[in-house]
Amino acid sequence: MAEYAISGITSKPVRASEPAPPGRRRAPIRVCEVIKGLNLGGAETALAERLRVAPQDGVTYTVICLHASWNVLIDRIRAEGIEVIDLSPYSRLSAYVRLVRVVRRLAPQVVNMHSPLPAIVLRLFLRPSRRKPHLIHTVSGIKYRPATLLLDRLTRRLDDHTVAVASMVAHSPTAVGARRVSVRIHGIDLGRQREWAARAGEVRGEFGVPDDAFLVVSVANLRACKNHLMLVEAAAEVVRARPDALFLLAGEGPMHDQISAEIERRGLGDHVRLLGRVPDAYRLIASADLLVLSSHNEGLPVVAMEALGAGVPVVATDVGGLPDIITSGRNGILTSPGSPSALAAGLLEAMEPAEHRKLRSGALSSDPQMLDMVNTARWFEDLYQDPTRG
Repeated sequence: MAEYAISGITSKPVRASEPAPPGRRRAPIRVCEVIKGLNLGGAETALAERLRVAPQDGVTYTVICLHASWNVLIDRIRAEGIEVIDLSPYSRLSAYVRLVRVVRRLAPQVVNMHSPLPAIVLRLFLRPSRRKPHLIHTVSGIKYRPATLLLDRLTRRLDDHTVAVASMVAHSPTAVGARRVSVRIHGIDLGRQREWAARAGEVRGEFGVPDDAFLVVSVANLRACKNHLMLVEAAAEVVRARPDALFLLAGEGPMHDQISAEIERRGLGDHVRLLGRVPDAYRLIASADLLVLSSHNEGLPVVAMEALGAGVPVVATDVGGLPDIITSGRNGILTSPGSPSALAAGLLEAMEPAEHRKLRSGALSSDPQMLDMVNTARWFEDLYQDPTRG
């Protein structure tokens, strides 16, 4: 089941509200979706995808972001007729001042905050106001910097509702102590992923994948927490046993040069490629034989849901919310975090023909009610009508 209400450390299932019956009009409300950045990360992509399929049943959305390195997601959201206010041109302090001013000017009934620093600022400056909106905090991660975590803990009870993207997130330091917590797995555009899975050959040709290659894809920012160096070490072990393996690593970040040097040092240039930023990376995921994640920590990665939606098994470290959607031996394999040999063993097991067929079948049969973003978009609009429910 995709949604739970959390009280203390226990949880019990709660049925998401049904859409309003035909003929019954909802009261119009304005919602501000506030996020620190609108780059190609998981939380940002999940927000853009939810708004793309949102019913907009009596809800007027405005998205406010404090910075964006490129306009891919901004353009995607604006294409749905939704206003995006980008505060990137301003300095950090000025951007937060303008954030408070913009939200006060718009006077929304609901503010959904997707990042901890904007949430801290808005709690402090909106709660004392005469027309205070309902505050919702959507939490995607299980770790913050120590100072951010302290300030978030001191202010999070000012929220009316907290939405965690996985049960592990709901029980992590980033959400524990909030007044009202629901778990909602956000999902993906399931129909789109299955369409691209049917066009896998086309995408593999676009990326120069040989016909006889076993394609393993990673889509993640090149940051230390994603542990690409361990992935490269595991890839070396896999390639020794399976010379047909090809690893395509999509993403940008500060670890790029170090990862590239490690690939070269191990002589893996023909088997491990760094692709850089790949717009619409869901296409690449849908064309893969396996998706691999080597992270030290995660919330609930959108890319893992995109893989399952396309029938692509996931081999990943057993961290964060991944056990909420992956069952080892059914639709993927979870391995011990920090162990390159365990990750390599998981990949090699999943590459065995009989096991791979079984895992593909399991990935395709993953719960569509959990994976389909349309259900989540409706659930959020129900929540916006009554942020105190659950």
